[in-house]
Amino acid sequence: MLLTMSDIKAHTVPEGSIALWWLGQGGFLVKTPSGKIIVLDPYLSNACKKDGEAMGLDCDRMHPVPISPEDMVGIDLYVLTHSHGDHLDPETLQAYRNAGGKGPYLAPAETIEKLKSLGVPEEELNMTWPNNEFNLGDCTFRATFAIPFAGDDLTHVGYLVSIDNGPTAYFTGDTDYHELLGTAVKPHSPDILLTVINGGFNNMAARESAVLAAQLDPKVVIPFHYDMFRANTAFPTMLRTELTIRGLQDRFVELQMGRPYSYP
Repeated sequence: MLLTMSDIKAHTVPEGSIALWWLGQGGFLVKTPSGKIIVLDPYLSNACKKDGEAMGLDCDRMHPVPISPEDMVGIDLYVLTHSHGDHLDPETLQAYRNAGGKGPYLAPAETIEKLKSLGVPEEELNMTWPNNEFNLGDCTFRATFAIPFAGDDLTHVGYLVSIDNGPTAYFTGDTDYHELLGTAVKPHSPDILLTVINGGFNNMAARESAVLAAQLDPKVVIPFHYDMFRANTAFPTMLRTELTIRGLQDRFVELQMGRPYSYP
C-alpha cells in the first residue's frame, strides 16, 4: 500500500519533535510540528537500472516505490545532497513537476546546475554549501561537509535539520569517512544520526558509520542507503554490531520504508 500525502498531512507531530518517513536509498520525508513537509533525495523511479546496465551493474530497483512523485505535490521544500541519479532522480523530478509540483529547492552548486538543465526555473532554486543555513518555518537546514565519490560532483553535502525547541537530525548524505565530519557536526549536538552504510562507491560502511556515531554520541543511529540495488547492498545489522562493540547498541534504530518514525 502506497504512502500518501494525505497520510503525511494527517500525521500529528508534537511540539519539540520531528517525524521521518524513509523512502528507501537516501530518500526521506520530514514533517515538523508546524506542519512543514520536506522531501530529501527522493528516488521514486527505476531510472538507475539503465545506468547500471551500462556499467555492468545490477541497479534494478529491489523495492516498490513507497509514494508516487505526483503525490508529493504540496511539499514545502525539495532538498538534495548531490547530483547523482539515485538522489537527484530526473524521472522523479519530472513526474513531480508535471503534476504541478514546484520549489523551493535547496541544493549545492553542481546539483543546482543539473536542476537548471532539467528545466527548473532559477527563481525556485536556493544554493547551499557547508555551514550555510536555510530557514523554513520552524526548522533550519544547515549544510555539512561531505566527501565525494569522484570528481563528477565535488560540491555535494549532508544536512543538519534542526527543529525549533526540538531535536536535530544529521543526514550524512553520500560520504566517505573523515574525522572532519565529526569535528564539524559535533558542536551542533545532533540527537539523530542518519548514516550511509553501503560501503561502496566511496561511502562509509558500517564500521566507519559507527566510528562517526562514537564521535557524535547521538541518541539514535539510523542506517540508510543499503537497500535499493543488488550491486550496492549491505546488512543494517552490521551497523548494530559495530555500535555494540562501541557500547552504543541501544542507539540503533532500523526504519521500515514508508512508515513514520517520530523522535522523541
